[in-house]
Amino acid sequence: MCHRSLVSVGVLSVLMVVGFTGTDVVWGQSADGSYKAPRTADGQPDLQGFWNNQTYTPLERPDGVTGAFYTEEEVVAREQGRAQREASQTTPGTRADVHYDFTQFGLDRSQAGFNRSLRTSLITDPPNGKLPPVNAEGQRRAAERAAAREAMGGPYDRAENFPLDDRCLMRNAGPPVLNAGYNSNQQFVQSPGYVMLLVEEAHDVRVIPLDGRDPAPGAVSQWLGVSRGRWEGETLVVETTNLNGKNPFRGQSGDQMRVTERFTRISEGEIRYQFTVEDKGTWDTPWTGEMAMRKSIGPLFEHACHEGNYGLANTLAGARAEEREAAGK
Repeated sequence: MCHRSLVSVGVLSVLMVVGFTGTDVVWGQSADGSYKAPRTADGQPDLQGFWNNQTYTPLERPDGVTGAFYTEEEVVAREQGRAQREASQTTPGTRADVHYDFTQFGLDRSQAGFNRSLRTSLITDPPNGKLPPVNAEGQRRAAERAAAREAMGGPYDRAENFPLDDRCLMRNAGPPVLNAGYNSNQQFVQSPGYVMLLVEEAHDVRVIPLDGRDPAPGAVSQWLGVSRGRWEGETLVVETTNLNGKNPFRGQSGDQMRVTERFTRISEGEIRYQFTVEDKGTWDTPWTGEMAMRKSIGPLFEHACHEGNYGLANTLAGARAEEREAAGK
């Protein structure tokens, strides 16, 4: 498996010197907010290229943290603590070390200085920085999912019991597109009437039409949903519906989820990414988040996730071996 993080390290050492002040880092943004993105051949704002959304900022504000922003000193302390914890998780001889050493291969999130932010959460609304409470319908659906999983047996009883990402079926394609921990890169390609968004983690892709076509019929559902886009000035607005609900967001959402994304290039090196999630079958109120996407280095590497199938088979074999050992065989 090839990891984008290795290539990002060189440019990271340069970008880290930019520092951060105020509310968020903005690389190269005009002081008066008057930046206007370059144009494609058909006159649309140009988002093309490679962008990284790696960050230490969690989706939800941690318990005990008040306010929407940390001080600069608090952010540095939190990043150092996270990097130390990640390094300690790969102590030689431990189970984690059998996988790989995060710090050795540049996969730890100490690289998050690339997208440094003072925000205490990606969620900006509700004001408490938390997901809204799951409503009664969402709780009922969660109970049904839990019962179905229990009926299938233990997590290592068969391949179908593994999570979707372990089976290389779905990873971090969104929407919304959040940081993946590593390989957190995306590529935009534009042509008249379309925008393509390719996510490096698992190489999932969305081809988004901009021609004002009708929404997809309700009977049509897909893993990534059906996206329709439009331009509102400098902002690409993408509305996604018709998700099949089989890859629920944080294990909570259902097939009623609707995601509205807004991509605005605010400088040569940054896209402001905002997203609003609505799902009356899970949360009674919508919620909104925001994060930065920073210019990265291309091309995207192949995400050869299916090499992990050897690991899946070995995990199943190991589970059977442990069962035989426990039975004294």
